[in-house]
Amino acid sequence: MLKKVVIIGAMTLLLLGGPLMGNALAQAAATPPPTADTGDTAFMLISAALVLLMTPGLAFFYGGFVRSRNVLNTLMMSFVLMAIVGVTWILWGYSLSFAPGLPFIGGLQWLGLNGVGLDVTGYLNGSNPPEVASYAGTIPHQAFMIYQAMFAIITPALISGAIVERISFKAYALFVLLWSTFVYTPLAHMVWAKGGFLGLYGGLGALDFAGGTVVHISSGVSALVAAIVLGPRKSHPDRLSPPHNVPFILLGAGLLWFGWFGFNAGSALSAAGGTSGNLVTNVATTAFVATNTAAAAAALMWLILEAALRGKPTAVGAATGAVAGLVGITPAAGFVTPLSAIFIGFITAFVCFYAVSFKHKLQIDDALDTYPVHGVGGTVGAILTAIFATVEVNAGGKNGVLKGNFGELGVELAAIVIAYIIAAVGTFIILKIIDATVGLRVKEEAEYQGLDINEHGEEGYNSEFSDRINVS
Repeated sequence: MLKKVVIIGAMTLLLLGGPLMGNALAQAAATPPPTADTGDTAFMLISAALVLLMTPGLAFFYGGFVRSRNVLNTLMMSFVLMAIVGVTWILWGYSLSFAPGLPFIGGLQWLGLNGVGLDVTGYLNGSNPPEVASYAGTIPHQAFMIYQAMFAIITPALISGAIVERISFKAYALFVLLWSTFVYTPLAHMVWAKGGFLGLYGGLGALDFAGGTVVHISSGVSALVAAIVLGPRKSHPDRLSPPHNVPFILLGAGLLWFGWFGFNAGSALSAAGGTSGNLVTNVATTAFVATNTAAAAAALMWLILEAALRGKPTAVGAATGAVAGLVGITPAAGFVTPLSAIFIGFITAFVCFYAVSFKHKLQIDDALDTYPVHGVGGTVGAILTAIFATVEVNAGGKNGVLKGNFGELGVELAAIVIAYIIAAVGTFIILKIIDATVGLRVKEEAEYQGLDINEHGEEGYNSEFSDRINVS
């Protein structure tokens, strides 16, 4: 009797469970994959556009400093990066930078954006650390990719400030092609990619919120090496001219300041808020406020130093100070409080101001002070990040020295040293290869006549080539 009851019960469960299981399986099959958050996606696409705007802004900033007969060439040295890296990033740059691979370089599985679609998560599954399934879990993978492309575009453009008015355009184009591949991509992978040697995704844990190490130290150090290898301009240091268009400099600095909100606030990768313990946080807002605050503090500090030491505050000084502050806050923007941002702006401007003066004493022809502003500013910013960082504003970060984490300073110093070595050695090798093949410099006559007419066959101000023989 008991056996019959068990058999009947089992058959009943089977008959009832079949439809129930079928409904469950149907519901599971019908469950759509995670979709992108509309607000976060819009925020990131706007941030990407702002970062792209920084490259024309840099073109105007640099273009205002040079002589009028070189203004178009200088503008083009920034503008052409949107073409070169805009293509190479799709073909191989993104894969080498962010695809799971080795601790020092990414894999090849995403070449040509193969497998880089509109999925929001899961594309990092199967690599270490296993808990990281995506770089930004609320936006399409391609949105993250194109945002990072804008960083890859502007970084080598920064180097041009050290070598303007004497490098051939062909050599420069070849240089940035090789540099963005063999210097930028390893650094981006080590600091920002999953499994990178230096970063927070399974690495040493260096803090670089938006590119103090990857962008500014790498470009600044490379600029210094390039200026030394290339040699000084024929007019350096005895026949240097003042900036030919100061309004261009202010326009460029303004565009950079504006675009930097996408650079730093966008690096939060989401507009959403969160919590850290009992505190409400919003990293994008924190980074936005810190960015503006540090830039303002640095511009103010530069003007004070000029007024106190040289008698008059200058427009060029205000622009340069603001850029220095923006550089200094870049690695720290999403990790520090507004008050800390003021200190970072003040300190970075102070150090960069004297770095510019020291560079002149060394008579290295870093024409537009790229290393004193970006190299030194990025270095100072990275060190100050290790001092002022706090998880009270970003639970995904780390505490710094002022919060008792003295070890973070050692991690940041290690990241700085590694970035210096990769940038310096890589740049030196690339330049030597180019010099031995196509050559680096324009001819002496072309340098005196101007690179606009000799390299591009046009002039910035349509003066019918009247200033080509003016060597002042």
